[in-house]
Amino acid sequence: MSETRSPAPRPDRPHVLVLASDALFSHFFPGPVLARLGEVATWSRYAGREDGPALRERVAEADALMTTWHSPFLSGATLGERPRVRLIAHCGGEVKSRMDEDVFNSVTMTNAAGPMAEPVAEMALAMVLMMVRRLQHYVLEMRAGLVASNVEASRGETVRGRTVGVVGFGRVGRAFARLAAPLGAELVVFDPYCPEDMVAAAGARAASLDELLAGCSVVVLAAGLTTESRGLVDARRLALIPDGGVLVNVARGALIDLDALVAELRSGRITAALDVTDPLEPLPRDHELRSLPNAFLTPHIAAGGVEMRNAIGAVAADEVVRFFRGEPPRNRVTREMLATMT
Repeated sequence: MSETRSPAPRPDRPHVLVLASDALFSHFFPGPVLARLGEVATWSRYAGREDGPALRERVAEADALMTTWHSPFLSGATLGERPRVRLIAHCGGEVKSRMDEDVFNSVTMTNAAGPMAEPVAEMALAMVLMMVRRLQHYVLEMRAGLVASNVEASRGETVRGRTVGVVGFGRVGRAFARLAAPLGAELVVFDPYCPEDMVAAAGARAASLDELLAGCSVVVLAAGLTTESRGLVDARRLALIPDGGVLVNVARGALIDLDALVAELRSGRITAALDVTDPLEPLPRDHELRSLPNAFLTPHIAAGGVEMRNAIGAVAADEVVRFFRGEPPRNRVTREMLATMT
């Protein structure tokens, strides 16, 4: 387990414990981010991924924690009976799956979801274009040695004029709408937590989920995973998607009933592009979804670029600096927000 510390520990300054694996540390904490932290605090790193005595000993000496995708799951017991930690700055968007709710009893919580929105929206748009333009089909034909001719043509190989549905209109959904609108699509949105005037301001119209699925030839899932949204797209709702429709998921795998999706794809009626799956992720090598010709899979990489990770680390470090300078956080997460967050 690697141990890393700031070059000049100072007992008169707050101490930040960075919970990051060897694989992620350099991505989230390049030199400029560490220098930013050094403006107000000393820091050290814990690379383990499990809670236990070693972690709790380190946490007891920290004034703030910076968590990442590989951090141990945190509980009130992790912080101790009289927590010294006053701030947890998470490098990412999701916090509910990273810690117990009782952690909110004693700390200020922030996240850094902003930098992920545009890259994830880019992935969604890339998947939409790939499926609508049938790139996967043409690539396989060319690899198989087909001597193709451009004399033949099929209908529907353009986004222009299509009705595209966006399920979830948070940061990612709105970013996707900005990217897709210039292509000439009609945008329809389902998000029970988003005011209709915000949807209208993005050039879209609001609809119920069933109306959206039945009326859109392309559906993009960009919603958070909550108790209400788990299994949102089940067998009944998959059947609403028009024949030849395209389903894209860049959000959370558990929004879709996986078995129902496999059955629908097996019929050949629709196509799907998935960056996420649930309850199996990654899918086993022999899983049927990997071999279906109308399924396109990527390994939960929509928000995986190094530049994006650098930006996330910078946002989280800014929150630490603001906190220890007595300034209000820009990206605070409250207990009340958890109900609508992943």
